[in-house]
Amino acid sequence: QVHLVESGGGSVQPGGSLKLSCAASGRTFSNYVMGWFRQSPGKERDFVATIDRIGHSTKYVDSVEGRFTISRDNVKNIVYLQMDTLKPEDTAVYYCAASERVIGTSMFSSRYDFWGQGTQVTVSS
Repeated sequence: QVHLVESGGGSVQPGGSLKLSCAASGRTFSNYVMGWFRQSPGKERDFVATIDRIGHSTKYVDSVEGRFTISRDNVKNIVYLQMDTLKPEDTAVYYCAASERVIGTSMFSSRYDFWGQGTQVTVSS
């Protein structure tokens, strides 16, 4: 299995930027499709972005398209989420996730096998 640890969360004003990192340890990182999800209080965990095993294919939820960028470094075993032009509605706990089963990419949390502990992102003036 793979162990995931997120970092990089914090508080930022609207329009600001943050870069989240998710460090993986355990089995070969390039075996896993990676995803970022987020959860606000009282809401379900929602898909944000996903990237395939070699970093050539990505998908985003419409609300972050053009503002967020997912990427991965299969040498450093890290997946990133660059978040620009942040909005108050981006406030949530952000989780990274790994899947051995998915072919390509997936937006569905049920398809992911391993999860990090989450990192809080707060966008407020």
